[in-house]
Amino acid sequence: MVGQESVAGGGVVPEPSKLVYVILDGLGDDPVEPFGGRTPLEAARTPQLDALAAGGVNGSVTTVGEGIAPESDIAVFAVLGYDPYKHHTGRGPVEAIGADLEVRDGDLAYRVNFATVSQSSGGWDIVDRRVGRNLTSQEAKALADEVQEEVSVEGASFDFRATVGHRGVLVLRSDDGPLSAQVENSDPAYGREGLLGVALEVFDEKVVRVTPLARYDTEEARRAADITNRWLRAAFEVMDRSEVNERRRKRGDLPGNFVLTRDGGDHVPKLPSFADTFGINMGCFVEMPVEIGIARLTAMGEIEAPTDLPPGEQYERWAALALESLGDYDGLYVHIKGPDVPAHDGDHDAKLESIEAIDAHFFEPLLKKLDLETTVVAVTADHSTSCARKAHTDGPVPLVIAGRGVTSDSVKSYGERAAEDGALGALLGVEIMPRLVDLVSVG
Repeated sequence: MVGQESVAGGGVVPEPSKLVYVILDGLGDDPVEPFGGRTPLEAARTPQLDALAAGGVNGSVTTVGEGIAPESDIAVFAVLGYDPYKHHTGRGPVEAIGADLEVRDGDLAYRVNFATVSQSSGGWDIVDRRVGRNLTSQEAKALADEVQEEVSVEGASFDFRATVGHRGVLVLRSDDGPLSAQVENSDPAYGREGLLGVALEVFDEKVVRVTPLARYDTEEARRAADITNRWLRAAFEVMDRSEVNERRRKRGDLPGNFVLTRDGGDHVPKLPSFADTFGINMGCFVEMPVEIGIARLTAMGEIEAPTDLPPGEQYERWAALALESLGDYDGLYVHIKGPDVPAHDGDHDAKLESIEAIDAHFFEPLLKKLDLETTVVAVTADHSTSCARKAHTDGPVPLVIAGRGVTSDSVKSYGERAAEDGALGALLGVEIMPRLVDLVSVG
C-alpha cells in the first residue's frame, strides 16, 4: 500500500498514487423506450459505479471527434492518450501484432470477419456479417487452417489466422512489390477516413469489390486490390465446401463461407512506449486482439487473465488479479468487452444485464479492497454502441475519476446524461490520460 516518503529537511512528500483505468467497451447508448427513455446504463442497477460517480468528478467524453462513430482501435488509441490521427496506420497491423503475426512494411494486414454470403449475379449478398455470432473459435480456426493450406494466389503469399469467435486477421504479401492500404473495405459496414475506420449506420448488404480509394489510384493500391479480390474468391471456394460448414448446415446453423476485410494497414505504427510518454509503468488486462496489439505496441505489461469463463466468474477473477497485480505496476488498464456484444445484436436487455454483472462481479469485489486514499480509479468507454442501430455511434460516453486527490462534484449516478453535469465538462478521449497522470504523479 502506498504511503509517504521522507525527504531531506524532515518534510514528507506523498508517494505516487496507483491508477486503475477501466474501459467498458461499447457502454454508451441511446435512450430505449422499454426502459422509460433511459439508456441501458441509466436503467441498470449499478450501485458501485454510482458510488464512484457520487464520490468522484465526472465528465462527458467524445472519444475521437464530433460526428465520428469510431471503431474500437482508434477509440482505444484516443482514450489511452495516443492521437489516432498522428499514430494510427490501420487496424489490421494492430490486430496482427495482437495475433502474433509478422507485418513488414509493404505487407497489407486486414482485420477480418468470418461471414455468411450467398452468390448473386453481381457478386455476393451478405446473409450475416458474423455467421450468426455462433461460429466457435475452434470452427473458425479449422476454416482458417483449411484456407491457409488450400488457397494459392499467383504472385502473392499470405498468413490467415482466426482469433476470437468470428474474428480474424489476414496479412497479404506480393511478389511484385509493396502493397498499399489505400483500398476499399470489402465489408460494407465500415468506411474509411484516410487510415481511420468508421462505422456506417446505413449500408447495402453486399460484399464490396475492393478497389483503390479515390485519389489513391497507385500501382501499389491496384496491386493490393487485385490480390485481395482474388484471395477472397479463392477463400470462398474453399470455405463454402468445407466439412466444417457442411456440419453447420446440417444442424441448422449458418455457414462461415466468406471473409470480410476491413481497415487495412501497410505498416506497423511506431508508438512511443506508455512509460516514455506518460512516465508511468502500466500493466493490462485485455480480451481482444486489437487491445492486445495496442498494449504490445505501447510496451505495457501483459497480465495473463482468463477470457473464456462465464461472465460473472471471469469478472470476479479479473478483480482478484487486478488487486494482486497492482503492486507490480504504477497502474492497470482493464478493458472489458461485455456491453458491446449485445448492443451489436440489438439486445438492450442483455446489455443491461452485462452492465449489472460488471458492477456486481468486477467493481464490487475490486472496490471493497481497493484503498481510494492511495489509488485513482477512472471508468469510461471507448465508444457508444447503439442497440437500436446495432452499430457504433458518435454519442458521448461518461467518465468518472475517483480516489486520491479528487474533489467530488454534484453528480450522484453514473450515466450518459448525468455525466454531462459533471465538473470535468466535455472532453476528447486524448485529454483523459494527461489528467490521470497529473493525479497519480507526486504532488
